Amino acid sequence: MAQAMRRQTSLFATDGKPHPLQDTLVAVTLVLGVIAFVSAMFHNLHLLSSWTGLVGIITGGYGQFISVTTRERTALIIGLGASAFGFFLGMAHGGLFGGVIG
Repeated sequence: MAQAMRRQTSLFATDGKPHPLQDTLVAVTLVLGVIAFVSAMFHNLHLLSSWTGLVGIITGGYGQFISVTTRERTALIIGLGASAFGFFLGMAHGGLFGGVIG
């Protein structure tokens, strides 16, 4: 009966071990993905959406590279998708430096 009372150390860890770096990357990727996704809906926020999308893609890609559990990978894919959506729409609306340089 002791197995039924096992305590989880992390929301995304199914192996019972702590993964602080992976959990941090999941959280950062999800937050950046939400910011990029929401700001991509506004044409004048293309700098915010493109930069947060780019950073979200980079952190999500590294998180996928070092992730351990399926829950971490699932959350990272959701964040990566939102980041990529925001990045691509931000690029379509003006890009990373649109109007600031050149």
